[in-house]
Amino acid sequence: METIGNTPLTKGLKKTFYYVVCALIAIVMFLPFYWSVLTSIKPDEQIFAMPIKWLPTDITFEHYKKAFTTVPFGLYFWNSFVLAASGVLFNLFLGSLAGYAFAKLKFKLSQPLFRVLLAAMMIPGIVTMIPSVYVLQHLPLLGGNDLLGAGGHGLMNSFWGIILPGASGTFAVFFMRQFFLTLPTDMLEMARIEGCGEFMIFWRIYLPLTKPALATLGIFTFQAGWNSFLWPMIVLNDPTKATVQMGLQAFSYNFQTDFGPMMAGALVAILPILILFLLLQRYFVQGIAFSGIKG
Repeated sequence: METIGNTPLTKGLKKTFYYVVCALIAIVMFLPFYWSVLTSIKPDEQIFAMPIKWLPTDITFEHYKKAFTTVPFGLYFWNSFVLAASGVLFNLFLGSLAGYAFAKLKFKLSQPLFRVLLAAMMIPGIVTMIPSVYVLQHLPLLGGNDLLGAGGHGLMNSFWGIILPGASGTFAVFFMRQFFLTLPTDMLEMARIEGCGEFMIFWRIYLPLTKPALATLGIFTFQAGWNSFLWPMIVLNDPTKATVQMGLQAFSYNFQTDFGPMMAGALVAILPILILFLLLQRYFVQGIAFSGIKG
């Protein structure tokens, strides 16, 4: 006999309630983005007008024009792209190489080193920021430094000071290791019997099978590099090397913020990440689904 809790009416009410709650959560999550779009196209006098006009009557694109004329956004876009793309290339290659070693190669310190890697993931980046700056500033024979790392600025105020510290992130190694664990080991043994070297096994056999994981890691790495603000702000002092995120601070001055151009610049700044995700979303879903199966 069907109970009251399982009647079609009850099921319909539960389903309706579920969708209503999901819709409310979606609206709350979308509201800040919608407010940013409104702020970028509203005239200055209407941005903080009360009551809030959720459907503006006057639309202007002057804020977008001001965003690109106040600061050299084209140059900042190029700088951010170079840094983010370089970080992606280094992380994909070095992260997959280290992940393959932890997943498929048996060596004495494999487990202890991997535990150290996991422990390093728990350390906040802000804790290691000052030591990282000291190391970059005192690298021997770079940036005018002598053999003892003194006398110059090392890799400070250079793109390499941004790229190298994150060239092989702990998350990249962990993520790729988890994906390599899902791949069969039989191919490795067969390739060794045929006389194939370890690097060629990695490069020609296993790496082509990791496209979903590479796409997922590429999106994460590009997003982190593109949105990075504090570390480039510390390392880069030359205005011609500034990034998009650093450029947005130009709209905050004398304890005031020019919200219109700032929101316009911020919306333009998210376009590369949005386009990248749309192009790679199929691989992104596959990578998330398969990378955490084995521990």
